[in-house]
Order: sequence, then structure tokens, then C-alpha cells
Amino acid sequence: MKPRFLAWSGAAVAALLPIIIGGGWLLSLPAASAFKAPPPIAKNEHDAMLAALKPPKRPRPLIAIVGINDMSETTDYVMPYGILKRADVADVVTLATAPGPVTLYPALKVEPDATIAAFDTAHPDGADYVIVPAMTRNDDPAVLQWIRRQAKTGAVIVGICAGGQVVASTGLLDGKRATTHWYELKDWRDNHPAIQYVANRRIVVDRGVATTTGVSASMPMSLTLIEAIAGRAKAETIAREIGLPDWDERHDSNAFKFTRPFALTAIRNALAFWDREQLGVALTPGIDEVSLALVTDSWSRTYRSQAVTFAATGDAVVMRNGLRIYPQQVAADWSAERSLPTVGITPPAQALDQTLKGIETRYGASTADFVAMQLEYPRQISGSAN
Repeated sequence: MKPRFLAWSGAAVAALLPIIIGGGWLLSLPAASAFKAPPPIAKNEHDAMLAALKPPKRPRPLIAIVGINDMSETTDYVMPYGILKRADVADVVTLATAPGPVTLYPALKVEPDATIAAFDTAHPDGADYVIVPAMTRNDDPAVLQWIRRQAKTGAVIVGICAGGQVVASTGLLDGKRATTHWYELKDWRDNHPAIQYVANRRIVVDRGVATTTGVSASMPMSLTLIEAIAGRAKAETIAREIGLPDWDERHDSNAFKFTRPFALTAIRNALAFWDREQLGVALTPGIDEVSLALVTDSWSRTYRSQAVTFAATGDAVVMRNGLRIYPQQVAADWSAERSLPTVGITPPAQALDQTLKGIETRYGASTADFVAMQLEYPRQISGSAN
């Protein structure tokens, strides 16, 4: 999701509160919907999707993950990198529009492998796949021009979560079937009426462009790419390693919407800005970057806390699959009561579940539901406003 939604300030919410309550806006919102397991995907549909995602150019494909330097979405950018690098079925590079690190939101700062200009010089024939995360703006000229050029060379464009807004701004989705994060849907339809929205699918592929639903969809999307590149057995191996034995494109779109419990939690937590915590995560070599992204991203969406990485020096630290991440603070240690558990002990998918349980323990079930809703993660929503 974009920072305009994540970064509601307590002051802004406090100013709006009389209008919201007085106008009956909260009462007009629906209650939370229970998550329902969607029906299975037909084999022919899944096979057609895999065929559409086959590597267009190289036997060992080249995958480029592109972001802008001044905030691209944490998990959208990091998770595909970590999972695809772990699989070792493609060459995977992280890119930025300009030299220097990429500040991710709501957490982490990484050193990309190259700029888009350097990538173009090294690979004039373009990438096989371009992964586009959510960004602070959907109309960055350098990004849009570069994605269009990559599409012209035959690259498959993959919009992760609200990265579908960026892809939509290129015009590449006009007249095509697609999906995006639930929160972006109205804006998407208003600004891009030629796009044919598809409900109840985590992944939609149409004529060289793939799109996904929320933040957490980058995990099944990455596994689907592995399956398209190297077969089902390889994808299943990686899925077991990351703790996600079952995955496909099924999704219950109706379970994700702007509800009354969601709004109440956002207002309540934002108004408690004086009690906002800074929670430390030790940044050590070899941590799984996917787990780190999921943990820091989730804790930073509560409106009660911000996850901060720290290390003894300000140097970039190399993660499990090679991503270089800079600590956000230089510190030898962190206070025990505001330290998050060591990252990397459990597989990434399980780390997300454990993080949501930790958020529930610390701030209550409604805040855990609030975070899961932002991630568009199919956790059973409690519907509580407490």
C-alpha cells in the first residue's frame, strides 16, 4: 500500500475524527467478512498461466526488480528477490532509478545491484521479467519509460500489489485482465477504466503482463515464476523451504475491504501517537531477507510501532541470498523490552504468522487483523474492534 495510507498521523486523524463520527461515516462501513476458502483452480487455467509466464528469451532467465530510490514497498521489492535467488533458477538483480541506496517503506534500506541505466548498458536486449513493486508515486517518468522499453524488448512485466498502479500508468494494462491491492481498486478503476479487473485471483496474467493482489501475494507469485521457469518439483522444494507448502492463485476478494473494525483500529492506533514504539531488529550477516522484510514490514504497519534495524556499524550487511541492507541505526544493542525476536530461525511464511501472533499479543487481535488486511494476507480476521 502507498505511504499516503500507511502514514496517517495522529494529528490528522484527530482533526478528522469529529467529521467522521458526526457524519456517520463509520456506521456506513461494513463489518469484517470472514475469510472463506475459495474453490480450487481448474488445471487448464493454471496451465495456461504457466505457459504465459514461460521465459521469453533465455534458458536461464534474467529477472530485474526495479524501484525508485525514495521509497519503494519493502516486501514487494525484497520478497521476490529472496525467493527467486534461493531457487537459483534465474539471474536476479535489484535496480534503482538513480545511484545510491533504495529507501524502502515502511522499513529497511538496501543497496541495489545497479541503476536502470547501467542495466541497459549491460543488457541491451532487456530482461526476461521485470518485477514492479508499489512506489510512493505511480508516475515516476524514469520508471514508466524504462518499463515500457523493457516490454518492447519482450520482457514479461510483473506488477506486485499496488505496483499494478505503476504498471497501469505505463498503459500496458489497457484492455487487459488484471488485479491489484484491494485498497487501490477504486482509484485504479477511476483512473484506468480500460483495465478489466478480475476478482478472486491472487495472480492474473494477460498478454505479457502479470499482476497480483496484496503485499503477501509476492510469495505465491514468486513460486509461480519458479514453476514456470523450472517446473513444479522445483517450486515445491522452495515452497517447503520457505514454509508455504500450498499455494496457487485462489483468493477471496470479498474478505478484503475497508471495514468498520479496520477504520476504528486505524483511528484508535493513530491517536495513540504518544505511545508509539521503536522496536529494534538486530541486523546480522546471513539473515533471510524475506523473513526480515515480512517481520519489519508487519510491525511497521500497526500504527503503534516502527521496526528499526540496527548494527554496530553503519556498513551494509549481506543477507542470506546476497541482498545488502544498511542498518537504520548504529547501536551495539537494544533494550530488551523493545527488541523483536531474532529473525531467520523459522521459514519466512511461518515468520509472518508468528509476527502476526506477536502483534496480537502486544496490541490486540484487532491490530493483528489490521496488519493482515493491509498485507491482504488470508488470515482469519476476528472482526473485533477492541
